Amino acid sequence: MVDIRLDAQWIDYAIIALYFVFVLGVGWYAKRGVSNSIEFFLSGRSLPAWVTGLAFISANLGAVEIMGMSATGAQYGMPTMHYFWVGAIPAMLFLGVVMMPFYYGSKVRSVPEFMRMRFGTGAHLVNSISFAVAQLLIAGVNLSLLAIIVNRLLGWPMWVGLVLAAAFVLFYITVGGLSAAIYNEVLQFFVIVAALLPLTLIGLHRVGGWNGMKERIAGDGMLGEEQLHSWPGQALSGFDSPILSVVGIVFGLGFVLSFGYWTTNFVEVQRAMASKSITAARMTPIIGAFPKMFIPFIVIIPGMLAAVLVGELTEFKQLDVAGDAAGAAATGVTYNDALLLLMRDVLPNGLLGVAIAGLLAAFMAGMAANISAFNTVVTYDLYEQYVKKDAPDAHYIKVGRYATLAACIIAIFTALIAGSFSNLMDYLQALFGFFNAPLFATFILGMFWKRMSPTAGWAGLVAGTLSAVALWAGSTFFSIFELPGQGLAFVCAATAFVVDIIVSVVVTQFTAPKPAHELKGLVYSETPKADLVDADEKNLPFWRRPVPMAGIGLALVVILNIVFA
Repeated sequence: MVDIRLDAQWIDYAIIALYFVFVLGVGWYAKRGVSNSIEFFLSGRSLPAWVTGLAFISANLGAVEIMGMSATGAQYGMPTMHYFWVGAIPAMLFLGVVMMPFYYGSKVRSVPEFMRMRFGTGAHLVNSISFAVAQLLIAGVNLSLLAIIVNRLLGWPMWVGLVLAAAFVLFYITVGGLSAAIYNEVLQFFVIVAALLPLTLIGLHRVGGWNGMKERIAGDGMLGEEQLHSWPGQALSGFDSPILSVVGIVFGLGFVLSFGYWTTNFVEVQRAMASKSITAARMTPIIGAFPKMFIPFIVIIPGMLAAVLVGELTEFKQLDVAGDAAGAAATGVTYNDALLLLMRDVLPNGLLGVAIAGLLAAFMAGMAANISAFNTVVTYDLYEQYVKKDAPDAHYIKVGRYATLAACIIAIFTALIAGSFSNLMDYLQALFGFFNAPLFATFILGMFWKRMSPTAGWAGLVAGTLSAVALWAGSTFFSIFELPGQGLAFVCAATAFVVDIIVSVVVTQFTAPKPAHELKGLVYSETPKADLVDADEKNLPFWRRPVPMAGIGLALVVILNIVFA
């Protein structure tokens, strides 16, 4: 194993300690605002759009995002940008413009609760249980990576990192609820940027700037020229044909996986639902889209820099591209080490402390987002709905705190499961294909087609998920067909989406729909336009209105796709 241990000095430890003091302080401060369950689980629907917008991004900027995307950048180069410019921004803008008015306006407390109001208890139970399990697994991924980083950077035993991180998250969510998670996510966003921006700039300086990096990548013989262009991205998609690669990226990643994740994932939607008005809720993902489109420059570029600056990783990549798996393994590094190796080689003390704090912030933000969404769904959608209705408000806050404690303990064990997977990015993309893609199909059909029946809601979900699992198993275990890269996840997601739509349409023909009067606020055609916007929105300046800002965001992301094509 190559030594990735960082030479951390007292100044670095002091910076890390100062960060943790702030985290605990924010949790304690947020405690003052928690007097009922809506304040604990949804911040009393009182937060301004800029706070929820930054929290929306920070909740997604966890361990997998930073380590996974820098690793993918080291492996594939510029095509990794598709995860942001194709696989995130359009869906975030769609969520703000089209879907948030339904979530916020219907006064639901979670995404599964919206499913119950639209489709009844069958679809609601399927969605609630699958979501709760997924959050525990993903929280474990964040916790596992955090413990690995702490172990390899600072030399602390794995179990110490697992327990300490879980304890910190447990404290500030149990005490301060969602407000503590959101305000800490805003703090963590700035700490993450402060950590990764200097790393990127110093790395670029070492290779002679942007052009120097391009020359080093183009001349290294490792798929060089292909890694400097985002399109058609065959290495990423796994398709040999440029046309199929573009279709796979646009439909599989850009539509099904992306819209499935961003528009139905309660971890993200919960941040917007904590806003103080429909306009603020709609602006949350739109505000988040602007920093999101520039995050690749401080996440993916460091991975690309590491592949040409760090000798061990350069050797590993050359052997990997040549197909010499044994030789690559003998180097003692993998693409997952890209960011750590770059930090080791280029950052001076002081900045090193900021960088370590930034990584810890990212992992804790991701885990806290999973835990706060988990406790809301367990309390509102499972406990209150199926175990004990109409209990005093204080009882549900207590249940939420117990759920948080249970989740943090379980996450320590799911972290051990996550540690057994060699490629966490593939694992997570497969999970999203199984659960989010069919969920998005059910949502979008049910939101715009009032005839869709409650039975079709749960039948489509189950059929879509099973079809994706069957396809994945056929490729993974039985080698019926092979798709390298992320191609398998894209195909599984697209299959789940199409199967869900077909089954939902067919089942609807033989089952009864809900009465039209029960669909107000849940189906587009049955909801008065006035209910979807705030009355005073038209009087706001353009930069506070969702549609004009979404238009600007879309134009910017189109420009980025063209410039870096």
